[in-house]
Amino acid sequence: MSARDEVSPERHRAGRRELVYAMLLGVAGAGLSMWAVTRAWVVELAPRPAPLPPLRAARTGAELLPWLPALALVALAGWGAVLATRGRVRRLLGGVLTGLAVAVAAGGLYGLLAGFTGAVSRQWPLLCLLGGGCAAAAGVLTAARGDRWSVMGARYERSAGPATGPAQGRSARDAWDALDRGADPTED
Repeated sequence: MSARDEVSPERHRAGRRELVYAMLLGVAGAGLSMWAVTRAWVVELAPRPAPLPPLRAARTGAELLPWLPALALVALAGWGAVLATRGRVRRLLGGVLTGLAVAVAAGGLYGLLAGFTGAVSRQWPLLCLLGGGCAAAAGVLTAARGDRWSVMGARYERSAGPATGPAQGRSARDAWDALDRGADPTED
């Protein structure tokens, strides 16, 4: 057992807590951004002849910035990949998620600062900016400390050893045991 495998219980709990906080912050931030992008950021009024009222055309953040919901969705899905990775790959994924979240936050900032015509709602771009910022903070935390966090168990991974050969017994239990060893129970 290496020194890296010998982790104190307090350090293990702290790492697990960091993982949970990063996951919650990342998923909440990306989800908030994804939701805010689907709301109406601008309402344009087109005049019509009297006595007809003007036409209202509500435009969502997704209509104004078509790339924004795709980035928010990829960032949201990326947090599932954080659970399935470990070590350097997890840290690299944290860097990629940080970049995606910064791009989402930049889209929200653009929605706040752009001079759209019509009635502009500032709350949805602000929520998109806030969500992207939260997801970026979680990505930075993952990139900095993700290799120290707990990983998924190896229970379902195949062992690296060679297969032990065909199963000798014919019962169903022996067949399942052969599958666990990596052997083909149908071979004689």
